[in-house]
Amino acid sequence: MPHRASPLFRNIVLRSPLDGARRKQCLQYLQTLRRLQFDGFKTVYLGETEIPEGLATGEDLGDGLGVPSPSWCVVHAGGSQGWVPWRYRVYLRDELSVRPEDGFFAEFCEAARKAYGKCAIVVKDARRPEARPPEDGAPPAQARASLTGIACCPDVAEACGHELLSLPAPYNYLSPLDLAWSSLKWFIINNRKEFCLQSIDSLYAYQFILLSELIGKGVERLGPGKWRTLINKVRRWENYYLGKFS
Repeated sequence: MPHRASPLFRNIVLRSPLDGARRKQCLQYLQTLRRLQFDGFKTVYLGETEIPEGLATGEDLGDGLGVPSPSWCVVHAGGSQGWVPWRYRVYLRDELSVRPEDGFFAEFCEAARKAYGKCAIVVKDARRPEARPPEDGAPPAQARASLTGIACCPDVAEACGHELLSLPAPYNYLSPLDLAWSSLKWFIINNRKEFCLQSIDSLYAYQFILLSELIGKGVERLGPGKWRTLINKVRRWENYYLGKFS
């Protein structure tokens, strides 16, 4: 006979001792962001996503030996006006880990300055969600980006007139980039066959994926109109937390 849980147990929410500090951290981030927006700063979100080889090819590449398959890292940024007009990057993740990209963030800051003027650049907090937030009264830590092999320095941002903000780890969904990356990956899944070339000889069959073109088309598909929709969703969450945590 199936066992039904008591309704009293269905709404139990496990809370951490750090919840209060995390809410304060989120409120501090939102208040700072709104102050910068009021002062004329444009908000842009900088981040990355991983494109595994299996996602691009549609094949299960697991060999059961625990050897990871290659993956690529896409680094881009966007905001209410769409993707930031600059030369976004597509890296082979292993190469980026060994040879960090020098000057990447400075180039991005300069491109953002030319396109929008002064910006509030939002990156995800590099600390793990379970890491302890700053104690009450302690100065907030400098923003750090969790981008593979790429350092985002507040001093570099300030040199171009920008402010670098760190999005608290438990509230990563306050960045529209997560939804943008999801849209990009669905485009890759649904259209990868159109960017695939096959060659067959007497012994082997070869498959070539035009990955750069595939990613580029997926990025183009997410235009300013869709970006505004994503921004509006994030804005509603921001308003909710501002009202709840204030």
